[in-house]
Amino acid sequence: MKNIAFALALTALVPAAQAVEYTQVQADKSAIAFVYKQMGVSVDGKFKKFSSQLNFDPAKPSAAKATFDVELASVDTGAPEGDQEVAGKPWFNTKAFPTAKFVSGTVKPLGGNKYEVAGQLSIKGKTQDVVVPATFTAQGNTGVFDGSFVIRRADFSIGEGSWAKFDIVANDVQIKFRITASSK
Repeated sequence: MKNIAFALALTALVPAAQAVEYTQVQADKSAIAFVYKQMGVSVDGKFKKFSSQLNFDPAKPSAAKATFDVELASVDTGAPEGDQEVAGKPWFNTKAFPTAKFVSGTVKPLGGNKYEVAGQLSIKGKTQDVVVPATFTAQGNTGVFDGSFVIRRADFSIGEGSWAKFDIVANDVQIKFRITASSK
């Protein structure tokens, strides 16, 4: 009887011991990038600086929270003149709006390692609801979140004035991310 009680107690402790909450984003192993079409040709870019707060326990995904602040002036279009142009008033207007912000609202498990994260994305003083599909892969005390979603630049006034049309730069912009996080 003592052995059965001990085995049950030990079994109850095993899931708690395996539960890992990922809270520390490893910026050097993470990336936030984008892809858009200019004159029909795909162009890649990325942001070099962002800060974040993350709490994710795979055993309790509905309790997850995430906030990301992306420094828009850290944009890397692959060319210094492109970086300066995109940081300017018609595009990101980084002097008036230095950061883009994503705040999660709900996290819905879809099965396997797939999730749907609903939240709000704010760019240039405009906020839109977005749904972000993501996968999560645990690797011991490290977890990797991968995903992508599409925004429409017109929804955030990215590309004003003569750039407001979509004949040169398309309206759809794909945001891609890989976020690597560790447990405390």
